[in-house]
Amino acid sequence: MRGHVRVLKAATRRCTRKEITRSLASGKDHMEIRKAVEADIPNLLPLMRQLAEFEKYADDFAVTEHVLREQGFQRSPPDFHCLVAEEGSDLVGLLVYHFVAFTYRAKPNLIIKELYIAGPHRSRGVGKLLMKAVAKEAAFTGCGVIKWWVAKWNERGIEFYKQLGAQIDSDWHEFQLSEKAFRDLAASVEESR
Repeated sequence: MRGHVRVLKAATRRCTRKEITRSLASGKDHMEIRKAVEADIPNLLPLMRQLAEFEKYADDFAVTEHVLREQGFQRSPPDFHCLVAEEGSDLVGLLVYHFVAFTYRAKPNLIIKELYIAGPHRSRGVGKLLMKAVAKEAAFTGCGVIKWWVAKWNERGIEFYKQLGAQIDSDWHEFQLSEKAFRDLAASVEESR
């Protein structure tokens, strides 16, 4: 899809969940990038499942409509924020993010947790529009950095992010404690008292 991007709301204030943040229009096609609303949940979940299959963690995927509703739309502040790409009445992409408020920069970090574009809609500029919208959110909220993680095998994703100007941080290793590992660690601390 070729077209132009136009900002539909003033850039000087944070858009509400219902406001459209960016639009891509070309011929018959019209793509909107906007904040997700609670009514999007039934259409968000299939995209999240597709991402889980793509990234090979579908067996551990535990997100439900109830979880999305509670954590993203009923808590204040929400545990996550979500931008969606909508073409016609179909959600074709999503970008899930959250903030880390306290950092050494004395500015929040915006953490991208998920970026996914449904297969037939890839290579049409949708991912770039979502990244532009989240960059605008980071700028508005005074963030010091946007961070995310990409599977090493996802060469197409890595190339996409590099084209946006992102760099791989080779100075840091990601560490994880699985639920079993951190529960074992917590129990070992209890036992040593």
